[in-house]
Amino acid sequence: MSGSIAPFSAGHGRTPVEVPPGACDCHVHLYDSRYSPVPGAKLTPPDATAHDYRQLQQRTGTERVVFVTPSTYGTDNRPLRDALAAFGAQARGVAVIDENTGDHELRSLHDCGVRGIRLNLSLGVVNNAAQIAPLARRIAPLGWHLQLLAPADVLVQLAGVLEDLPVPLVFDHFARLAPSMAGRHAAHALILRLLASGRAWVKLSGSYIVSEEGPPHFADVALLAESFLRAAPQRVLWGSDWPHASAGAGHQAMPDDARQMALLAGWTGTAAALRRVLVDNPAALYGFDNPNDSFQETP
Repeated sequence: MSGSIAPFSAGHGRTPVEVPPGACDCHVHLYDSRYSPVPGAKLTPPDATAHDYRQLQQRTGTERVVFVTPSTYGTDNRPLRDALAAFGAQARGVAVIDENTGDHELRSLHDCGVRGIRLNLSLGVVNNAAQIAPLARRIAPLGWHLQLLAPADVLVQLAGVLEDLPVPLVFDHFARLAPSMAGRHAAHALILRLLASGRAWVKLSGSYIVSEEGPPHFADVALLAESFLRAAPQRVLWGSDWPHASAGAGHQAMPDDARQMALLAGWTGTAAALRRVLVDNPAALYGFDNPNDSFQETP
């Protein structure tokens, strides 16, 4: 295992961290050229398959996974369905929808393992801020959450909306805050407030995206991660952001996912805290251990 490699990831070998059984990678995209990009898509990476991702799991030590429909496909969730079918009960999904998505489609997605929707207001081309509240009301009866990626200033503008939603919020990629914003920008205070109130979760995903210092240590991200962990340790998740489409597009250096897991262990500090982020919190949000939250695997 020490020589293991995986596509779309720098380095080789398994992480040195003792990763607990049932650990979940909460932010992964799969790409499949059989499906066409939505017009205007900003990222069109090469194919990244379920087989490729299983190789990454051998490096990170994770067993469970949350697949997220990437901005590339708009509201076409067929690649997500394929991914969920390939991984079965060890996977959950986050879909992209709009006002034209019918109730039957929502129920079908739920049966496949979808437990939330994502609005990408940074790179996405099919959603906008005005859809947040209406879509939240649509998914509330399903017990889903709303995952949001938006610039810091937009988050502040939306504070009133976000604090009044009928569903939990999930902020990916450190809520897209730069480390220098910690303790200084109103968006950081907003995220901490939502976390502490139990209304939100945050994914420690894409540290290489938000870091202003960069590799190999991404040291500036530590204070931002630790601020979330202090505010609400039971509301923090981790995700690899594999296959790192933005890095593949030349925006950042390709990260070493085994090293990213080691960084997380440093931020959490103890084995118990690491288990909470990797196992307990994902199980609570995505229903992995809830027998009443089962779904039908796609034939």
